[in-house]
Amino acid sequence: MRFLDTIDISASGLTAQRLRMDTIANNMANVETTRVQNGAGPYRRQVVVFEARTPRTAGNSFDNMLEQQIEAMGSGVRVKEIRQISENEAPLRRVYDPSHPDADEQGYVNYPNVNIVEEMINMISATRAYEANAKVIEASKSMAMRALDIGR
Repeated sequence: MRFLDTIDISASGLTAQRLRMDTIANNMANVETTRVQNGAGPYRRQVVVFEARTPRTAGNSFDNMLEQQIEAMGSGVRVKEIRQISENEAPLRRVYDPSHPDADEQGYVNYPNVNIVEEMINMISATRAYEANAKVIEASKSMAMRALDIGR
């Protein structure tokens, strides 16, 4: 694995975790949203789905086989999709408030399926993963500088 590959892999993690933090923040901001713009009911919680990045292929020659195997071990991560959580997976919160403009005939209001505690736990997890990737980049940079110092 080359020096820049390490930074590239960690940079993909930084990008993915930043999008995850943005999505979590959006969920938390919409915890009381009872009506979305298109009028399709309350806001639905969103989650980011990651997948491994496919390794770059350098050709089919025998000389490149080892490099392809090394790249297959770790090529980074990418965002596959941002998925809305359905009512079957997490039901909406129903609160009795007959004076609310979005109340149904029985006086209940459907609130988003966002749990603030769960979102905070996910935010902490995403922040720690972001920090870990940043530290890997810093350590790679430090090792490269030390290697250059040895070469002098």
